[in-house]
Amino acid sequence: MNSDFYGRQVLVPRDQPSIENVQTFPTMEVRSTEVRCCRCNKSTLKEQAALPNEEYYCPQCLNLGRVSTLCKFYHVPEPNSFQVPDRVLTWEGQLSPLQHQAAESVKAGMLAHQRQLLWAVTGAGKTEMMFQGIAACLEKGERVAVASPRVDVCIELFPRFQKAFENIDIVLLHGRSDEPYRYAQLTICTTHQLLRFYHAFDNLVIDEVDAFPFAANPQLFYAANRSIKETGGQLFLTATPGGYLLRESKAKRLKTTYLPLRFHGFLLPTIRLNLARNWRTNLAKGRLPSSLIQQMRRSLKEGLRFLLFAPHVKDLPGVEQACKRAFPDVDFTTVHASDPDRLDKVQKMRDHEYQFLITTSILERGVTFPEIDVFVLGADDGVFSTAALVQIAGRAGRSASRPVGRVGFWIDAHSKVVNEAVRQVRYMNMKGKQCGGKVSSV
Repeated sequence: MNSDFYGRQVLVPRDQPSIENVQTFPTMEVRSTEVRCCRCNKSTLKEQAALPNEEYYCPQCLNLGRVSTLCKFYHVPEPNSFQVPDRVLTWEGQLSPLQHQAAESVKAGMLAHQRQLLWAVTGAGKTEMMFQGIAACLEKGERVAVASPRVDVCIELFPRFQKAFENIDIVLLHGRSDEPYRYAQLTICTTHQLLRFYHAFDNLVIDEVDAFPFAANPQLFYAANRSIKETGGQLFLTATPGGYLLRESKAKRLKTTYLPLRFHGFLLPTIRLNLARNWRTNLAKGRLPSSLIQQMRRSLKEGLRFLLFAPHVKDLPGVEQACKRAFPDVDFTTVHASDPDRLDKVQKMRDHEYQFLITTSILERGVTFPEIDVFVLGADDGVFSTAALVQIAGRAGRSASRPVGRVGFWIDAHSKVVNEAVRQVRYMNMKGKQCGGKVSSV
């Protein structure tokens, strides 16, 4: 079916016959010492990409199906062949005045096919703020994609978009899906799936642009740029823009819309730094920093729960044993990415069966517990990026019932990453004060 080729590069065998009105593109560019993949743009030395009989393949994007000189791409230019319904947006929720202002700015940028950034604090409601802009584009018969680096985010977004756009055909694409591809006006996908598209979208939204694996990945930036039409627009959503986006914004090459306040109108909890020299050496002796124990005790005394982050899985047993000695009558546990009981433990924390969790950065985003404090032991460890630390700090103060929270970082020494996280939170709070943000001490 030709619609499968609309705005796509579909792999077919090299000897497959031509089809009327279907273009063919080469899959590999063979050079003197290396080959370049025409899907992911990565170059590989010939000896590392060699197949028999002087054929070559790309080892860089094998997870999407092998690209080789034995194949070619079928492609049909995007025709925007959609039947637009009378009612596109079926979402009936309400935006706050600040959200509405940001949503109108985003909408104008999308209609003008601009490159733009929505820099909104964690918990600001970024998803709902893009509905109006997407709806306006769909009403014009345009093709739109919403991409995220993470499969779980795509899976969570899909039913929300189905409910918000009940009359629009939406397809969900990610590596774990068993559903076959189909042509649709609105696509929800992982950023890796963008490698399959070529000049397909009039507007592309990338959610959590700071998250792994998209951040600092030239291959995925290439895919994001190539997947839109030459006149297409891009909208980046993040609470923690990296260096590239900050430079583009400062140079006015990226229209930037700020939303520095959450729905409850309070400023972000500030990050308090605490020096804990040689904390890992002391942890090996069964001791946590005394100031951290005091802070944990204070939260527990006030009936508050908290998350305690540690840099590595290997740190968790020592932290757990030290906490058991300090708080023998308190229910808590550890959790990390490869923990087989991870989902069950997170649910028990939601159900108030635990008073705190000791965790790695696996809980830096995507999980919300109301009315919690957040503590990070070893925040200056190289495993933490600025984006991760801002996201971790953003776990606190998300609920209207307690829109504030304590955020403490325990560090062995000051570092650029930690200082930049503190600076980003202060910067957004400065913006928030200009918008009338409420301040509360804890």
